Amino acid sequence: MGAAGGKGRIMSQVPGWLGRLGAGLTEMSERWSERRAEAERESADESADPPDHVPPPPDYPPSVVPRPDPAQAVPWGVRVAAEAGWRLLVLAGTLWVLMKVISAVQLVVLAFVAALLITALLQPAVAWLRRYGVPRGPATALTAILGFVIMGLIGWFVTWQVMENIDDLSSQIQDGIDELRNWLLNSPFHVTDKQINEIATNLREAVGANTDQITSAGLEGVTVVVEALTGILLTIFSTLFLLYDGKSIWEWTLKLVPSAARPGVAGAGPRAWRTLTAYVRGTVVVALIDAIFIGLGIYFLDVPMAVPLAVFIFLFAFIPLVGAVVSGALAVLVALVTQGVFTAVMTLAVVLAVQQIEGHILQPFILGRAVRVHPLAVVLSVSAGGMVAGIGGAVVAVPLVAVTNSVAGYLRAYSRDAAIRRAPKPRDTSAVASPVTEGQPAADAPPPSS
Repeated sequence: MGAAGGKGRIMSQVPGWLGRLGAGLTEMSERWSERRAEAERESADESADPPDHVPPPPDYPPSVVPRPDPAQAVPWGVRVAAEAGWRLLVLAGTLWVLMKVISAVQLVVLAFVAALLITALLQPAVAWLRRYGVPRGPATALTAILGFVIMGLIGWFVTWQVMENIDDLSSQIQDGIDELRNWLLNSPFHVTDKQINEIATNLREAVGANTDQITSAGLEGVTVVVEALTGILLTIFSTLFLLYDGKSIWEWTLKLVPSAARPGVAGAGPRAWRTLTAYVRGTVVVALIDAIFIGLGIYFLDVPMAVPLAVFIFLFAFIPLVGAVVSGALAVLVALVTQGVFTAVMTLAVVLAVQQIEGHILQPFILGRAVRVHPLAVVLSVSAGGMVAGIGGAVVAVPLVAVTNSVAGYLRAYSRDAAIRRAPKPRDTSAVASPVTEGQPAADAPPPSS
């Protein structure tokens, strides 16, 4: 009875469960239908919006990664090359403008530089007269007059010797050309008479074809003479004022320098002047020795115009390296066309011997370390000076490089010593430490503390 009764109760509850299950399913179906209808309405609303609709911005700022600094993105080596490159371009532009300005006033610049060289040569005479009580004005006038008279006499002597010996030299040159022609015909070079005549004919035709150019060059020579006279006058006046009032001119020039750099420039000026003076005096002595010994050699070899050639050797010695080659080649050429091959070879031996003695003994002993310039710098400076300003530029190139080298060395040492003087003293240095001489720091001085 009990089992039958429990089974009946369960069966009586089944319809209630089924009713509740159906009601739940119906409710879930309605909710699902509502959500689907809502989704369809939203999609319909979105399709009805215009195509350029922009959604509103969010309430929070977006997280954007910042871009790096462009300078930091460039490699270090490229930045260093760029910094050095634009500075080099500025320096090159400055030098180009400076060369243009110098070319425009080339005559004035060369005259002033020549006056500086002559002043460096004559200023010791003014100082010597001043020590003996001669006033500055008479001492300057006497020195300048004597110096320019001597230089004028040298030029007159060379011209006189050339004019006196030009006829004999022409005949000797003609005889030498005939001897050279005979030597070429009998030489192992197998040169024929026809080839020599063809060379002579070509030379005559070249001279005839360039007659107009030669005439125009002669007309331009008048302008050259006028410019030369103007340059000589400028040189004379500049030399007089530099000899008389050079100290005041230098003090006025210092006023144009910024005050921060004025002490260094004030110390570099006397160093540059000593270098220039040593160069001019040493060059004059070396050139005089070359002219005397080479002149004596070609005189004993019976080479005509030995004295004018010696004067040319003296003058060309002021152009380092190039001047010695040109003057030596001129002496050998005159010996060849006037006295023959043997005398030319002996002249070449004399020239080379004297120049070797000059290069290895005289210049190091007389010029010393004050104006020591590397041979490569000499060649490059002479070439650049000749390209910019001709013979005058070649003459002043080497002293300019020597002075620049001396000034740069002094300013570098001055900057180093100034940095050492400004540096803080070490804390552990005793009060009785040995002082460091100005301009020459002690080698065993301890480094400054950080």
